[in-house]
Amino acid sequence: MKTILNKLGGIRLTTGSFFGFWIALFAIVFAMTSCSDDLDVQQSYPFTVDVMPYGDKIVKGQTVELRFEIKPEGNYSNTLYTIRYFQYDGQGTLKLIDGLVLVNNDRVLLESKTFRLNYTARTSEAHKFLIVIEDNFGSTPWEQTFEFNGKSGDDDGGETPGIIGPIVGPVTPIIR
Repeated sequence: MKTILNKLGGIRLTTGSFFGFWIALFAIVFAMTSCSDDLDVQQSYPFTVDVMPYGDKIVKGQTVELRFEIKPEGNYSNTLYTIRYFQYDGQGTLKLIDGLVLVNNDRVLLESKTFRLNYTARTSEAHKFLIVIEDNFGSTPWEQTFEFNGKSGDDDGGETPGIIGPIVGPVTPIIR
């Protein structure tokens, strides 16, 4: 033990070796703490929803088809989307094209990023409802209010209903 202490005591500490030691120690600590085994994989991407134009007038018993396409900014294979709606004016039925009837304010899992909804009016008054689409990562949901004005059967003089909303982008048709 005495020889080790004698050898340590015999080492001269210069300014260069003192700072060199601290620089080397700092570099080792920095290198060890800056490395991480965790791989950052982005799972949640913002998304938009394109809606094809639709008629703005509806009569009791008439059905209007709404076409949607979800467009995420990135692609993560485990992303799931849900849809729900809240009707606050008028009475009607909203259902997916495959027949699943949506219940007011209940979430339903969407099986595809491209889908269609059918809204059937049960009254001749004005109809308003909000559609909300969310992903399973809790990113900002997409919301849009749909409004249909009630009309009698001969309001438009036999013309087709007016189109509201611009074509935002192409929609891929569902092939069955």
